[in-house]
Amino acid sequence: MQNIKQIVVPVDFHQHTDDLADFAIGIANKLEAKVTFVHVVEKMDLYSDDSTFSFAQIAEELRGYAQKKMTALLANNKGACPDCTGQVFLGDVADTVVEYAKDSNADMVIMGTHGAQGIEKIMLGSVAERVLKRVHCPILVFNPYKGERGYQISASVSESVLPI
Repeated sequence: MQNIKQIVVPVDFHQHTDDLADFAIGIANKLEAKVTFVHVVEKMDLYSDDSTFSFAQIAEELRGYAQKKMTALLANNKGACPDCTGQVFLGDVADTVVEYAKDSNADMVIMGTHGAQGIEKIMLGSVAERVLKRVHCPILVFNPYKGERGYQISASVSESVLPI
């Protein structure tokens, strides 16, 4: 079995980001792995041909806001994960996560799901599904909507996480 030393954790800064961060840090600590949180601000310049309105400017403002949120996430988890790092990008979420995981030689991706179903999934697709189908390394999908909060791995990871 391959040693897992670098874990990429995409975050969206929505309501379950802290739960995902706690879960990923718990796994990383058991594996003695490093965590890099990744947030991607969606590019918006494709939505308008109107030259008087700058989607690029809005995207840069969102990137600045996301960088502040990333700094806060890292500060809030400094005690549990002193070596955690964070990156903020501009682009397509799934493409950027897959590319970053490859470029950083990630050994695993741990990401959350929003549990989209029906028309929402058809219209918007699933970022987790798109990453799962394309990423080069194992991926662990965390669903905060299932079961009780506070997943816990009490056995060794090699006993708890088995290949399908």
